[in-house]
Amino acid sequence: MILKEHFDHVFERVAKVSSFFEVYDRFTEEKIKLKEWSKSTKKRYKNIKNLLEEFQEVKNYKLTFAKINKKFFIEFTDFCYEYKDHYTNTFSRNVGLFKTFMFWSVKNGYAFNEAFKDFKKPQRVLTRQEALTMDHVKKLHAYNCATISQAKSKDVFVFQCLTGLRYGELELVNKRIITADDCLFLKESKDHSKPAREIPLYKIALEILQKYDYELPLSTNQEQNRVIKVILRDMGYTHEVEFSRNKGVDQNRFVKPFCDRISTHTARRTFVTILRNAGVADKIIMSITGHRDIKTFNMYHQISASNTVKTVNRVFAGL
Repeated sequence: MILKEHFDHVFERVAKVSSFFEVYDRFTEEKIKLKEWSKSTKKRYKNIKNLLEEFQEVKNYKLTFAKINKKFFIEFTDFCYEYKDHYTNTFSRNVGLFKTFMFWSVKNGYAFNEAFKDFKKPQRVLTRQEALTMDHVKKLHAYNCATISQAKSKDVFVFQCLTGLRYGELELVNKRIITADDCLFLKESKDHSKPAREIPLYKIALEILQKYDYELPLSTNQEQNRVIKVILRDMGYTHEVEFSRNKGVDQNRFVKPFCDRISTHTARRTFVTILRNAGVADKIIMSITGHRDIKTFNMYHQISASNTVKTVNRVFAGL
């Protein structure tokens, strides 16, 4: 029996014979039925399947468990970076998701080939992101938009800047979760193991909620991103900003107007940056945003040039 298992391992015989993508479908079906994945996770694994199917066609590389080896990883890396134009962070995330599937396949007897364990997931690169200042938020709140739909998008974005909520969490906001102390009592949407968060509602945030009878006028994330860019462009925030993207060791630099670098997630980053620059303790901010990992939390803090100049000038003022 031991000898048979040895030969099964050497010749990569599997206990359950199925095609690569049949097993992938069983993997996703199990995770979905066990309610282990959020909506965004389901979408990511669906995208990985599409990516692998496209890789198979473009590279003419028939995917089987026996062929998940060093050659596969070389070709897949080239496909992602060169053909799909993915950057390091996207590639790193996809490699991690793929390896999760492979570990499941081995554990469940669909594969014995463990060459995938040597696939190196590149370290994620911190890309410069933009954040609004308190002055930006004030001007945006006071700005008269050209249309009613723009005004609604503006209000939603300002509300995010003042609460630090993810865009997907805004649909959970209603009158029933507002406490007597004017706080949102919100259960974590991405990780249900996290405790509920109490999010103080600054008076402007509360006024926005009251304006829409406690149901924010939400559109799709994509549409909200588009409209916010248009509003900021109309406000004149078109100065150029530089950022970089990495593909392995290669770094590409890009220049875009400030308004085009703003998205719904900028609002959450803005909230963290404003509070941190004001000297609020990390522990307090993290209790509001729901961050548990300080490394991830630090990625949300964007150091502004004006604050840096003020700090340096204050230090050297005695010279």
